[in-house]
Amino acid sequence: MKQITIILSIVIGLFAFAKADAQTSKDRDQFEVQVDGLGCPFCAYGLEKKFKEFKGIKDIAIDIETGDFSFSYPSVKVLTMGALLAQVEKSGYTPNLAKITRADGTIQTNKKNEEVAKADLTMTKIHVDGMCGMCKARIEKAAVTVGGVANAVWDVDTKLLTVNFDSKLTSETFIEKAAAAVGHDTKSTRATDKSYDNLHACCKYERTN
Repeated sequence: MKQITIILSIVIGLFAFAKADAQTSKDRDQFEVQVDGLGCPFCAYGLEKKFKEFKGIKDIAIDIETGDFSFSYPSVKVLTMGALLAQVEKSGYTPNLAKITRADGTIQTNKKNEEVAKADLTMTKIHVDGMCGMCKARIEKAAVTVGGVANAVWDVDTKLLTVNFDSKLTSETFIEKAAAAVGHDTKSTRATDKSYDNLHACCKYERTN
């Protein structure tokens, strides 16, 4: 009889725990973001550590190969899309597509419908110094933020940034200045020492001038 009582107590306890856990999950928002620049476990650790500044974060999962990062957070604290992306950048990485599934089922993304010009584009290749995948994400992001740039791809091996742009709206000079502004030297535009010093340790290329 005593054993039956103990077993019943355990079952009731487990049921109560499961119910409480289920209720808790309904009160949490789910976050997913693809992060550029995660090259090793140390990078993932740095990202996780930065996000643990958000008290109450749980269910953290990071895939280094794909850059997929996910976690849950109490819905009552209302973590915004802007704060999510800003925290990734504060960690030293570049956020791409992000998705938030709120506790009430509402879904938010940062995906934008961008119209890319298809006519009268000029293609050029610009040498931009850099070291890794994190540099690639940073350089490409800087280039496409220049008005008139349709797309930009930087090659880690050749250090060449291939850009398609509308020459009526911008020029190679402005694109080079954009790369330099985030810490990357080009053949004719040198980044400031401050912007270079702000680069992540693995992004510190050897400066030639």
